[in-house]
Amino acid sequence: MTGTTALRPDMDPFVPRPWLRNGHVMTLYAWARHREFPHLPPPEARRFRVLPDTDVLAHCHWQPSPTSAPTLVALHGLESSSDAHYMRGLADKAFARGWNAVRLNQRTCGGTEHLTPRLYHSGLTDDPWAVLRELTTIDGLRTIGVVGYSLGGNLAVKLAAEAADQPGVPLAAAVGVSPAIDLARCVEAIERPVNYPYQWNFVRNLRGRMRRKAAAWPGRFDLSGLDDIWTIRQFDEVYTAPHHGFAGAADYYHRASAVRVVDRIRIPTLLITADNDPFVPVAPFGEPGVRAHTEVRIEAGGGHCGFVAEARDGSDGYWAESTALAFLASVMTPEAGAPRARP
Repeated sequence: MTGTTALRPDMDPFVPRPWLRNGHVMTLYAWARHREFPHLPPPEARRFRVLPDTDVLAHCHWQPSPTSAPTLVALHGLESSSDAHYMRGLADKAFARGWNAVRLNQRTCGGTEHLTPRLYHSGLTDDPWAVLRELTTIDGLRTIGVVGYSLGGNLAVKLAAEAADQPGVPLAAAVGVSPAIDLARCVEAIERPVNYPYQWNFVRNLRGRMRRKAAAWPGRFDLSGLDDIWTIRQFDEVYTAPHHGFAGAADYYHRASAVRVVDRIRIPTLLITADNDPFVPVAPFGEPGVRAHTEVRIEAGGGHCGFVAEARDGSDGYWAESTALAFLASVMTPEAGAPRARP
């Protein structure tokens, strides 16, 4: 099953490697496979002040004349970081196009627990907006595109929906890869017994992060019930929701999901998902409101944040990275014409 929109001329269809057609195999292979990027220069580590008591860390790859180049801002998934393989893969491909690349950590991620007494959540767009405003006003960047994976995909779609409220920020387009645009459905999916290994991996990392936060900010966090938390829903009920002022996990999932605000999108936005994603259900991507305001690609065999095809013709086979950047290029680069606003 594929989306209703046709791929653009420089976007090839996705054909998974034959032995990776199973969603779990694709997901785990993409997650575990070691990747190297010898042509990507070392990044500049940069802290952005997003609140009086909060910094976020980005790893930036600048072209010789940054203001003359389009800029990619990449957003990672739950309990990941700017060092995720897809973050580096996006940066490598963007830099090769002559673009700047900014790999942004969510607050407290990437070893930055000490930079803020606060936590992040799946719909927290305040931090990316603060970063985008600084890139615009301080660095003078004139054309920016966002690509987010999983949780970061939900954020990317929300940013697209909120772009009309940020007229001074030149956000031209957005892409969500395996985007968790309906958090309640995603949590329900990951709670299925077959997905226990994924859930436990996330919970193990969340529990470890809370211990590091408590060590960095003594007295700020109550860890008395932490060892009794075995699910993402429990973690969100005890920590995420109350920390951010939600009434509970269900309220958080409802209010933080991008599917609620897709009707506000007025910039080109692409959603890439798979029909066999283990824990991002495909159903929300078929909803009329989603398809009316975004370009949707539901690909066969992509898994979660996988989409590994055969490497050929100079491509490394990471189809979603290449397709996301081709979509941005069709909007952002001079030869592709002026940015296209949706009606």
